[in-house]
This record gives sequence, C-alpha cells and structure tokens, in this order.
Amino acid sequence: MAMRGLTVFIADIRNCRVRELEEKRINKEMANIRNKFKEGNLSGYDKKKYVCKLLYMYILGWDIDFGHMEAVNLISSPKYSEKQIGYLGITLLMHENSDLVRLVVNSIRKDLDDANEIHNCLALHAIANIGGREMAESLAGDVHRLLVSPNSKSFVKKKAALTMLRLFRKHPDVIPAPDWAERITNIIDDYDLGVCLSVASLVTALAQQYPESFMMAVPKAIMRLHKVIVERDFSADYVYYKIPIPWLQVKLLRLLQYFPPTEDSNMSEMLHNVLQTIINNSQETPRNVQHNNAQNAILFEAINLAIHLDCESDIVRQATTILARFILSKETNVRYLGLETMSHLAAVTDELDEIKKHEDTIILSLRDKDISVRRRGLDLLYSMCDVSNAKRIVSELIRYLHIADYALREEMVLKIAIMTEKYATEYSWYVDVILQLISSAGDHVGEEVWYRVVQIVTNHENLQEYAAKMVLHYMRSPHCHENMLKVGGYILGEYGHLIANLPGASPIEQFNTLHARFGLCSLSTRALLLSTYIKFVNLFPEIKGAILSVFNQYRHVLDAELQQRACEYMAIATMPTDDLLQTVCEEMPQFPERESALLSRLNEKTNQTEDKRTWNIGGKDSNEKTPANLIAAKEKNESGGVEDLISGMNNSTLNAAGESGASGTNGAGSTPAASKPGLSWKDQLAPGYEVWYNRLRDGADGVLYEDSILQIGIKSEYHGHLGRLAMYFGNKTHTQLNSFAVSLESPDGLVITSSHTLATSIGPSTQIQQLYTLECQQIITEVPMIRISYQAGSVQSIYLKLPVTLTRFIEPIQLASADYFGRWKQIGGPPREVQTIFKSAEKINPERARTVLANNRLGICDNVDPKPGNFVATGVFNSSLTGKVGCLLRLEPNRETDMYRLTIRTTSDVVSKHLKDLLQAALM
Repeated sequence: MAMRGLTVFIADIRNCRVRELEEKRINKEMANIRNKFKEGNLSGYDKKKYVCKLLYMYILGWDIDFGHMEAVNLISSPKYSEKQIGYLGITLLMHENSDLVRLVVNSIRKDLDDANEIHNCLALHAIANIGGREMAESLAGDVHRLLVSPNSKSFVKKKAALTMLRLFRKHPDVIPAPDWAERITNIIDDYDLGVCLSVASLVTALAQQYPESFMMAVPKAIMRLHKVIVERDFSADYVYYKIPIPWLQVKLLRLLQYFPPTEDSNMSEMLHNVLQTIINNSQETPRNVQHNNAQNAILFEAINLAIHLDCESDIVRQATTILARFILSKETNVRYLGLETMSHLAAVTDELDEIKKHEDTIILSLRDKDISVRRRGLDLLYSMCDVSNAKRIVSELIRYLHIADYALREEMVLKIAIMTEKYATEYSWYVDVILQLISSAGDHVGEEVWYRVVQIVTNHENLQEYAAKMVLHYMRSPHCHENMLKVGGYILGEYGHLIANLPGASPIEQFNTLHARFGLCSLSTRALLLSTYIKFVNLFPEIKGAILSVFNQYRHVLDAELQQRACEYMAIATMPTDDLLQTVCEEMPQFPERESALLSRLNEKTNQTEDKRTWNIGGKDSNEKTPANLIAAKEKNESGGVEDLISGMNNSTLNAAGESGASGTNGAGSTPAASKPGLSWKDQLAPGYEVWYNRLRDGADGVLYEDSILQIGIKSEYHGHLGRLAMYFGNKTHTQLNSFAVSLESPDGLVITSSHTLATSIGPSTQIQQLYTLECQQIITEVPMIRISYQAGSVQSIYLKLPVTLTRFIEPIQLASADYFGRWKQIGGPPREVQTIFKSAEKINPERARTVLANNRLGICDNVDPKPGNFVATGVFNSSLTGKVGCLLRLEPNRETDMYRLTIRTTSDVVSKHLKDLLQAALM
C-alpha cells in the first residue's frame, strides 16, 4: 500500500527552493511526528509512515534524535512491510555502540529462528550492517546455525555466510572458527554455486587466521574446481561471458595458496589437470572485453597457484611464456598483472634466467605512464636481482630515482639499500652506492638506512678507511644533506684517524668540514656532532683548543640535551689526566649480527592489505615465512625434534602427575567449561591452573594441566634467544576425543611457530605431541596463552598460561668480584636499578633461594659478595632484534626476620622491573 503522507512530504521537500524553506518544512514535520508518538495508540501503518519520514530526513543529512523505539517496535510486527521498515530504521539510525542495540537482540534472534526465510534475511542484514561486539557475541551462534542447517534455503545460507564474514572481520576473537571449521568447510560441496561462492569467501578469511583447522578445505576446493573447469559441471545461470562462475574459480585458486601442496597423489593429479586446462583455455585472446577480463583473472590466479606448488614445473614454464607476452601488452591492467605475477615467480624460484631475458622491458616499465605499473616494475626488479645483475639494476634505479614519483622514492631507497648490501661483491661499491643514495635522495632516506651503513662499516675493518675518505668527500659538496652529516659525524669520529695523514684530510680540515654545517642542522644532529668532537679531542689533541671553544659556547644554549652534552664533554676534556677521556672514547665494538632493520621496514610498507600475502616481494629467503611454509610439516622437525626433546615423557603413564601431588581447585574429578564468547583469554583461565604453572615456572619439565579427561605435559629447552617447547596431550578416557584443536596467543616480541599440523582427534588412552619453536625478538613482559578445545559431549575449552617468561632467554655467566662491581657501578642507579624488600611465606632456606636463582637461568657467583650468606647472580638476556641486556642482582636474606632484600641492575629499566617481579613471586 502506498503511503500518501510520505509521498506528499517528499514532494514538499523537493519543491523547497532554498535551505530555509526546507528547514522550516522539516521542523514542522518533526514537531508533528513527535506529537503523534507522544499520543501513542498508533497503528502499525502510521508508525511505518512516520519512521519512513524520519529516515528520509536522516538521509538528507538532518539529525534525528527520536523515533528509535518506534523503529524497534516495528521489528516485532508480523507484517513484512512494517518489519522491513523497522529493520531499515535500526540499520540507519543505530551504530554498533548504541545503547539500544541490546533491545533489538532478542527480536533479531526471534526472526533468525523464524521459519520464514524472508524474516531470516532481514535479521541477517541488520546483524551485518550494525555488527557490534555485543551483537556478535549474542548472535554468532544463531548465524552459524542458519549457515550449516540442511533446512535453510540457498539464499539464506549465502547471506549467513557473508554475515559471518562481516562479524569475523570486525571481531575475530568472538567467532570460534576452529570449532566450526568442519561444518563450514563441508558447505563448499553445496549443489548451489552461489552458496559455494559465499562460503569460499568466508573460508578464505578464516583459513588465513586458522590454517591448521581449515586444512580439510584443500581437497574440497580441488574437487569443486575440477568439476567446474574439467568436467564442466555447472548451472547455466552462473556462466559469465562463456566463463563458468569466474569469481568462485578465483577464490578457490587463491584459497589453495594459503596451504602447502597436498601430498595426496589423486588430488595433485586433479589439480594439475585443472591448471593445465586453464592454461590451454587462455591461448587465444577473446575479443569481448568482459570475457577477456574474466579469463585473465582466472589465468593469473592459476599461475600464482602453479608457482606456489612447484616453481620448476612444466605449467610454470608455459606460464612464463604467457607472462612475457603480457608485460608487453598495450593494456595497462594486463601489464600490471603480468609484472606482479612475474615478481611472484622471481621471488620463489632459484632459476632467474628466463626472467632476465626480459630485463630491458622490465626496466622500461619504470617509465610507464601509470604509477601502479611503475611500482610493480620496481618490485620485479627487486625480486629478480642477484649478484650477476645487481650493479646494472642498482645503477638504473639510482638514475630513475631523480625523476621518480615522491610516493615511490622512500620505497626505492629501501630496496636499493637492501640490494646493495645483499649482493655487493666488493665493499667499496657498497659504500659508493649508499653515499650516492644519501646524497641524491636525502629527504627520503630513513634513519634505518644510515644506521645500517654505520653497522656495516663498524663490523668490517677493511672498509673503515675507505668509508672515512669517501664520506669526507661527499660532505664537501655544496648540497650536503643532513643524513650525510650524521653518517660523516659517526664515521669520522671513530675512524677519522685512519685518513689524518692524507692530503686534505688533516684533523683540523675534518673538524672544519663538519663544523661548517653545524649551525644549519637539527638539534639531534648537533648532539651527535658534539659526541664526534669529544672523540676528536681524544684522537687529535692538536685541535683541542678549537673544539673546547665550541663546547664552551654550547654550555649556555637553551636546549637541555645540547647543554648537558657540552658541559659534560667540557669537564671530561679539561681533566688533569686523559684516563677518563680515553675510557669514554674507546673504539666502538662490533654490532651483533641481526636481521637488517631495512627488511623489517620494507615488510611494514608492503604488508598492509586486508588479506595476508601468499608470497613476499624479494628473493627466496624473503618467502620462508609465508602462510603455507609456516604450516608445512618439515620432515626433520617431525622426525628429529619431538622424540629427542620429550623422550623422557613418552613412556610415562597418564597418571604420573596425580602421583606427583599436583592438586588444586580443578582436580582430577573436574572438567573444563565451554568457551565464553566475548571474554579475553586471561578471564577464562582454568581454575587451579596456578599450581601447575608455578611449578613449571621454576623448572622445565612436568605436567601443565590435568583433569578427568585430559592431561597436558610440557618439556622445553632454551639457548640464547631461541627455544623449543614440546607439549603432549593425553586422553585419559576410553572414548575418542574429536575436534581437538590448539591455538596460541603470543605476547609482543615473542614469535611461536609449530612444526606440523596437529591431529584433530586423540584415541582412547593415547597421547599426541606437538613441537613449537620460539624466538624472542624483543623484551617480553607477558607470557603466551594457549587454548585447547575438544568435543566431549559438548565443545570444551581450556585456557592456560605457558611458562615462557623473560628469564627463559637469559644465559647465565660467571664474573669475578672486580668485574661484577665494576659493571654494577657502570649501570648506575634508578631507573635501571630496582630494589624491593619482602617477607618470605615460609622459613628462609638458602638452598631454596639458590635453586630459584638457578632455575631462572642466572649464574650464581660465589665468594663475590663480602657478606657471607648473600647471593650474587649474573646473566645476559637475549633477543634477536633488541640485542643483549646484561643483568646483575644481589639477594640479601635475613634469616631472623624471614625477609629478603632484592636489588637488580640491568641495562634496561623494563628488564629490571620485570625480573624483579618474577624473582619476588618465585621466592615468596
């Protein structure tokens, strides 16, 4: 039924010539609607009409602060037209954090349970559009039920899959994807290709987050592709310009790239036939543009999958010929995709000769009129670079750098710096290129570039003299960039004495070259140059007078940093003896070998898409940690890792932990509860977990958790910043545990990877094992969490803490008394020193204190503390990115009062505080 009042109102608004008339009409109508709502007793038709008017005003941009409840009431109407307007109203007028959301949850759930599929769809639309956390936690299970129900209509399943995808993207922690994996994946076999397409989108998103749980999607995707492409089994309704459902083909081909190649020979043969058919179908270029686009979309995804499976296969060789034709295409989109796919091939293959044949064409793509093509050309040059062509590619990129788009320059600088370092056959070439890079593109050279130059020069003694000579030459050019001054300041301060006897490089000439630009640079650069000057005082006493005048001048500047440096350097330089000066200005030690910060910076810039990349730009070493490679089971880890690490546990009975006295509120008779959506993992920790956790925190081996169904054991070993953690899961019952899944939540700075895919079931009275490798990249202040779920009647979930603390990555060392107290004084007081006095919960036992320190991987230094009975311990905390942190501690027990005084000094205030907390908890 048409709403005459609404039609008249819209006509009135359109007839308003000026905004004032429109505002007057709007206000009049709002006042009328308010009065009607206050009076009450409105029919469903009137409510619908007035809500429609409010929505029209809202769409025009007017603020609507009433009418929400009327929209909510319309949802409960049995009439479709009124229910539809109600859902439209809450979708437009409410946001995910609105207080009224909780009022509509029950109405939406009721419509999801309704036998009327139209009502189901309206409810799904509302969930997807509002999509707040509260709604996701309350209704995700109902959406999943509609998706997997055999009674749901096809169009309801499609909407349910897309609604689930929306909720997962907004609140991934709310969706228990591993528990639902099997039933969701089975829908890929649905007879309706539209349902299959929607579920493929959902599975692709979920598989990126939980690859092990969705491994079962691989054979289903292959069989569906084989049916559509090889067997030509599809409905005519899904043919797009002679191509059967191209969107589904692209999604399934991409989904397979997130998993390692299948080991099933039948599946492999089917997939080979699929890819070969796609290649054969693309030999001729269709005349119709839409047909051509659909065909190319499938072809490029198929080539990417073929490269992922085996970059040396015959299909890839055929694809290389096709790509060579595409990068010469007149059509921009085809050139772009050709360059990108060839970059993928270059990034994973060992044989680059076929790609190098087209090097001239690829270099020409840097001057393409389209910036996206230029960017892909840059990526391809970076990926195909090796020792044989590095000099040519680097010189071409530096030449192009002067005319490149500003949006490309920073990325180009990073890639040039990485290629130069990686493929330099002589270090003098490396220095020449980097200094030329800093000189010509200084504004786009990040801190990481000149930091890396300094590291390499410091670590290569035969490079230091040449670097000092060249940097002095570049600093004398009329347009010397500030980054060049930073590099020059550091290198000349450390190695200027190596060239002091060369013509034009005398000490005073080095000083004058630096100081000529001192007043033009930033405060941070001036601070660095002041440090260089104090090194000059130590290296070249003959120019001490000129430098002291600079220090004296800057003792009175307003900037606190410059003033403090100048005052301290002045005091050191004017001391009666040079002992302290020589100690402070000792030559810098070599930097520890670590991953280049340039690579980390480049990965930050390139990994910014919503979908995870299936490959990384760069050489083969850049693709070792792609999603598929991380899940792939490495034979050496499976055969040589777990057995050696937990050999002492394999033959133990499942009741061993009970005999050892482990007890708590979650004893042998209790079972875990189902997961509670919306709560963080910390809020759902298993009751009584502390008993097992605290025991393992002070030791490496034992039982982490046990109840009447499951026993979880652990064994670990650590060396430097690396560790291995073996876990075994034992089924104590006489029935099989199904849908078994384990997921980890690691803190920032700790990377945990598994060696192989864990079995999804545990047989009666048997156990399965899993090995994890750990890498500490930065200082960690939290411990990882683990979630174990399984089907035992209903889905059960156990949340536990893993005893992987900061102390696991400490290596104990021994120091003599003089060395210990020398370093103790060198570290100094707060904030690097922390001290606490606390009472022991039991009588102080010196042997127990010694054991606690040893279990926390600290080396106890006997006969160092002058007071007998005190403990002195030392260690070095290791991390791959932030380096080493020296740790010193002194523990003073008072046996009369049963109290400890713990004093810790480390070279990091964060480590000091966290180490104090860990040791205090263990000693209490």
